Amino acid sequence: MTAGAGEPQTAAAIESRRAAIAAMLGRVDQALQQMRREHAAVTAAAAARRARVSRSFLYQNAEARALVTAAAAGHAKDAGDRAAAPARSETGPWRERALNAESELKRAHGEIAAQRGQIGELLGRIRDLEHDLPEDGIQRTINENHTLRAQVRQLTQDNRRTEERLAGARDTNRFLDKRIAGLEADLLATTRGQQEAP
Repeated sequence: MTAGAGEPQTAAAIESRRAAIAAMLGRVDQALQQMRREHAAVTAAAAARRARVSRSFLYQNAEARALVTAAAAGHAKDAGDRAAAPARSETGPWRERALNAESELKRAHGEIAAQRGQIGELLGRIRDLEHDLPEDGIQRTINENHTLRAQVRQLTQDNRRTEERLAGARDTNRFLDKRIAGLEADLLATTRGQQEAP
């Protein structure tokens, strides 16, 4: 094969590689934009998985690395803004479940307090009207009181289950954060070792 015949093939290979890199960069950019819309935590592992590229590509390609760094900084700023504003959905399904459980817990506490107040009021009415009510009226009031007590017991059980789910979601959140940080540190150390190797 002559040098002249090899040059077009080399140029075509270079152009093909550039096109492939451009396509991967486009997928990375789209994945990062989607993660920002979802308020998802921006990590190299998550971005690589969504963009269907290798994590080594994100670390070795300067433009891809800059995209991930900028997206992570934007996510950190958005998280700070959300912390100052009323609570909203955070960074992932498991955090969203934790927030939902906490909201449900607050609602359950409020409903239990309201039910207890209503029970106290009804008990006071029973004492005030006990002598004036006919026999069946007293029984109806007693039955209603029993029903309200049963509702309070059910709400208390629901509250306990919600607290358990919230604790489980928080544990999962902490475990996943530590796991992701450990994996990223391992990957970074491996990449640096490969770059420093002769």
